[in-house]
Amino acid sequence: VVMMLACQRFVSVVRNSRTLSRHVTTWSPVGAAFNAQQRKVDLFQKNGLFGVPGLSTPAGFEVAQQRALRETEQLVETACNNPPGALTVETFDQLSDSLCKVADLADFVKVGHPDPAFRDAAEKACINIGTVVERLNTNVELCRSLKNLLDNKEVLDSLDPDTRRVAELFMFDFEISGIHLDESKRGKAVSLNVNLLDLNNEFLNGTHLPNRIEKTALPEHIRHCFSIDGNSIQIGGLHADSPDELVREAAYKIFLFPNSSLLLCLDDLLTCRNELAKLVGYESFAHRALNGTMAKTPETVMKFLELLTDKLSDRTAKDFNLMRDMKMKMNSRSTVLMPWDHSYFSSAVRAERYNIDPSLYSPYFSLGACMEGLNMLFSQLLGVSFQNEQPMAGEVWSEEVRKLAVVHETEGLLGYIYCDFFRRPDKPHQDCHFTIQGGRLKKDGEYQHPVVVLMLSLPPPTRSTPTLLNPGMMENLFHEMGHAMHSMLGRTRYQHVTGTRCSTDFAEVPSILMEFFATDYRVVNQFARHYQTGQPLPKSMVSRLCESKRICGAADTQLQVFYAALDQVYHGKPQNRSTTDILKKMQEKFYGLPYVPNTAWQLRFSHLIGYGAKYYSYLMSRAIASMVWRQCFQKDPFNRYWGTINCIVHSSNWQQRTGTRELALGMTSEIYLLERVLRVGAAMMTSDLR
Repeated sequence: VVMMLACQRFVSVVRNSRTLSRHVTTWSPVGAAFNAQQRKVDLFQKNGLFGVPGLSTPAGFEVAQQRALRETEQLVETACNNPPGALTVETFDQLSDSLCKVADLADFVKVGHPDPAFRDAAEKACINIGTVVERLNTNVELCRSLKNLLDNKEVLDSLDPDTRRVAELFMFDFEISGIHLDESKRGKAVSLNVNLLDLNNEFLNGTHLPNRIEKTALPEHIRHCFSIDGNSIQIGGLHADSPDELVREAAYKIFLFPNSSLLLCLDDLLTCRNELAKLVGYESFAHRALNGTMAKTPETVMKFLELLTDKLSDRTAKDFNLMRDMKMKMNSRSTVLMPWDHSYFSSAVRAERYNIDPSLYSPYFSLGACMEGLNMLFSQLLGVSFQNEQPMAGEVWSEEVRKLAVVHETEGLLGYIYCDFFRRPDKPHQDCHFTIQGGRLKKDGEYQHPVVVLMLSLPPPTRSTPTLLNPGMMENLFHEMGHAMHSMLGRTRYQHVTGTRCSTDFAEVPSILMEFFATDYRVVNQFARHYQTGQPLPKSMVSRLCESKRICGAADTQLQVFYAALDQVYHGKPQNRSTTDILKKMQEKFYGLPYVPNTAWQLRFSHLIGYGAKYYSYLMSRAIASMVWRQCFQKDPFNRYWGTINCIVHSSNWQQRTGTRELALGMTSEIYLLERVLRVGAAMMTSDLR
């Protein structure tokens, strides 16, 4: 958390503001680190992954599990045998931390490590630790120790607000897990949760698998656009940006062709989730998942989605007409706008109207320049900077991974970000943030620094050319860095609520807020410069790029509304219809482009796992971020005062209790009233679009 006197703010802004030489290609240490090939790193020394002893081999996960389980037994005994008080909550948090350190690290390694043996060991660790967590969540004696605290008014009144809130959150976990059930039903709840762990893994893995087709099934002139393996063609994506309509259509129909076993897996997953929710006393899985979020109920979510649809309907229709006109203008073989056309023709409309050619922008958005831009923004806004560090031997899983220390100008080290930015075989083609270790205040008074991984899928640099980002890649980088900084700055006393461990429909606010910075010409103008000449990106190009974001934005947003509505219906009361039939109906109601027969887009909807019944969170967070941007940063995106306030809002600093903090919390209680989010936030968000 960053707070300082006005004079300190002034001095630090002057000290940290940096005037770049616009006509030479010199870079700061951070920019240089990301614009050059990484020095060779020994991946096979005895130091473990992330510096964790023992994780130099896959067998280390078994050792880490056993160590965590021994510590768990001791902490459960401590919680159950000590009188109720602050120590009870501290013990629960330490218990959560001990298990999360293994589970969170394994959750990343199972998808991000290039070695299949590491991935398999990590996946087993996730399932094993997950099983332990579910059993703890139905441990009556452990729950009783917490209930004794919450039922004792004298003890409860002696706790500070943060401790009391964390105690309530731990009790909430017990309640949604079925702690109130009899022993037989508690066992059933554990069994259902363990079954869900397997189904989640099976479905998530299936969403990324490519589909194959005989080579002769495709016209010869487009085969080279796909991966050819002997007599078959492998299609692992939608190729949505291909200028060839036949390529887009073929990719859409083949990649989304229904997989019968995965359809059955999804049916089993949704049935299991519904059975669990009903068992523990909820109308549906959506009701269970939304209890404790800002939205609170599925009815509120659907009200929000319908409100957005109503506000967007005219502009969405206008956007689709623009795309149809563009399709006709480009002499397409068909004038009917199809789902595989949306991304391509919305980009084409933007490019024509604002002369936006991504290849003209990429030389100005080298990865090093973008990282310098983030560094300058955080320095001016928060007093925080990046320092490139050389990983120890064995600390990282790929020699292309960069390690950043995040340092505050007065508080010192805040945490570490491992930047796994470059493509490699078997690496998922998705941009995401992983928590490896949450921050918390330890018993000795030291702070446990958060550790996160940012995973992107960028082309690696060469000897002569750094990695060059198109505008969309640059915006994604800012988005994911928003998650990382949320983790760094959310310096809470308790690990259970640190950083992104907050309500899902608020967790995306910092990352989406960063998208506003990424499309503000005052911010972009600070760092966008040609990687060869050092020339700045011309202001006219910056302005056109920022303005172009608004074109076809209503249709893009409506597509997200459709996804969110589909997610809600899947997790609502059982429909007694196939998931594909539900998809057809929701696509007709909430999207506008026709369903394509013999496709099953839902089998590529990987967010059904991590965001089950909560996909709306992206839209609600965008509504909140729009409010925050307009109120706090639209006039001045480098405003240190508002940067500090928003940083405080995302934490609950264990060191400081000041009037400024109370002002911040008072402000959030006013800003984030749900009705205001639903109406004012939705209005602001949709008014950002044309």
